[in-house]
Amino acid sequence: MPFLSENRVVITAGASGIGRAMAEGLAREGAKVWVTDVDEAALESCPAAWRKSRVDASDAPAMEALFAEILDVWGGLDTLCANAGISGPTAAIQDVSLDDWQKCLAVNLDGAFLAAKHAAPMMIRQNSGSIIVTSSTAGIGALPRRAPYVTAKWGMIGLAKTLSMELGPHGIRANAICPGSVDGPRMDGVIQREAAATGQSEQAVRDSYTGCSAMRSFVAPEDIANIAVFLASDRSRFVSGQVISVDGFTIKLDA
Repeated sequence: MPFLSENRVVITAGASGIGRAMAEGLAREGAKVWVTDVDEAALESCPAAWRKSRVDASDAPAMEALFAEILDVWGGLDTLCANAGISGPTAAIQDVSLDDWQKCLAVNLDGAFLAAKHAAPMMIRQNSGSIIVTSSTAGIGALPRRAPYVTAKWGMIGLAKTLSMELGPHGIRANAICPGSVDGPRMDGVIQREAAATGQSEQAVRDSYTGCSAMRSFVAPEDIANIAVFLASDRSRFVSGQVISVDGFTIKLDA
């Protein structure tokens, strides 16, 4: 029997990649799923049973309207997966434009803040809830030529830990998942940009990334989803304020 029956879940950037895998895993366990994304085609490819909204996670008015709709339709929220994020530029700090810096922080960090800001009142009213923030192993280390992304992901961990303290008295848990290198189109793009920035072949960059993990492999999106399912459930009812890496054990961060 599904163990997340009737759990109401919102996943930002949930129409593809890690977010899509989270949505599929949560839905398999009986959760009611609502995904947001900026990609209309990806949203249209999602199962008909899911609720879907085209929303930019960094757009404050749009996020406020989204959560007002969630409250109107569902009457509350049990799990928030603040998953929206972009990779940002691959460049030395002196070559990063302010616009690129701000856009990366806006989607990753502002997006998580806005989602938590509007989810919290619903969860406080029901005295329960789980907030799951998708950070990165870059959020517990550093990567050359990726300053905006690393900064945003560090900030998301600080946000999750602070939320766990603020909201814990209301029965609400908050945790951060830190994926390693996750196989898929997004990682392919990171590798292409890294190869262009360093003059290496894409295969050499790919090999260096897999070499960062003790298990010498990329992570599958489903591996991240499995942790999200656990954190959404009562099986993790005393897990809060934690940073959970799903990376095959990162033994170095500079690919």
